[in-house]
Amino acid sequence: MANSGWSYEASPFHAGELAIQARLGVQERLDRQGRRMIRDYLPEQHRQFFAQLSYVLVGTVDSHGQPWASILVGQPGFITSPDERRLHLAAPPLYGDPLHRTLAVGADIGLLGIELHTRRRNRLNGTLSALQPDGFTVTVGQSFGNCPQYIQARRFDWRAFDAAAPKPVRFFEALEEGERAIVAAADTFFIATAHRSAGSASGVDVSHRGGKPGFVRMDDARRFTIPDFAGNFHFNTFGNLELNPRAGLVFIDFDRGDLLYLTGTAKVIWDGPEIAAYEGAERLLRFSVSHGYRVSGSLPLTWSAPEFSPFLDNTGPWKLKG
Repeated sequence: MANSGWSYEASPFHAGELAIQARLGVQERLDRQGRRMIRDYLPEQHRQFFAQLSYVLVGTVDSHGQPWASILVGQPGFITSPDERRLHLAAPPLYGDPLHRTLAVGADIGLLGIELHTRRRNRLNGTLSALQPDGFTVTVGQSFGNCPQYIQARRFDWRAFDAAAPKPVRFFEALEEGERAIVAAADTFFIATAHRSAGSASGVDVSHRGGKPGFVRMDDARRFTIPDFAGNFHFNTFGNLELNPRAGLVFIDFDRGDLLYLTGTAKVIWDGPEIAAYEGAERLLRFSVSHGYRVSGSLPLTWSAPEFSPFLDNTGPWKLKG
């Protein structure tokens, strides 16, 4: 297949994304850009990239309409592409991961293929078209690359691991000290969102967010605020939130291998003096936790210390009050 872009008359962006692009005066430019770079199939470069990965982020929605962000792990080659319109992922969900409850044929799904050590990432939104004993297959709806901004470079290695062994799981509705420490120290997390079509969740997306340690400000035990920096103006995440305020987050404790899964609602703060309190932020995202859980020692990977993104040089810490 020729490496063509978006071939449909309708925009590659949905109503929520278009509304934000119009509000910020970038819709016409983004329409041209989106038609060049967004495709309804996997270019050969993307097929090869997914095939070399050892982990991929996954966004799904549960039976209550709540998005969840997950991470799926396997040896390189666990993701294959039978053809340019399908990806097969041959790995079981990690112990306690939301994917144990959310994978279903016909469900919308979002994938983020990311290599932290090279800062490469590719997005795929599609439909779960088949469940097999070794995994599941996704049919491509949209496929596109992302820039390397705000990604902290980390190398990984495998550690001794029994995937079938139970891990400690703590369910909560408010973050306690251990969970708050993970959030407060984070320089990376992933967010899943979904827009609504005909009253149901659809068009699931999962996205990366990065910043200096402490860029996620804990407001209280159930709410925190995150700065949003200049990006590609697609507004995939914020466009979904424009139509549906529900969101799911996953934080990785890179030292312990713990995974912190959260779901709740998110609100975008577009203007006001609060934004100026964080150097480099263009807007803020305020997340309210409905519930979540922490799985201890869940991730079978060990990580190097981060090499912080040079794009963070012009961002700063929260200004202290008083």
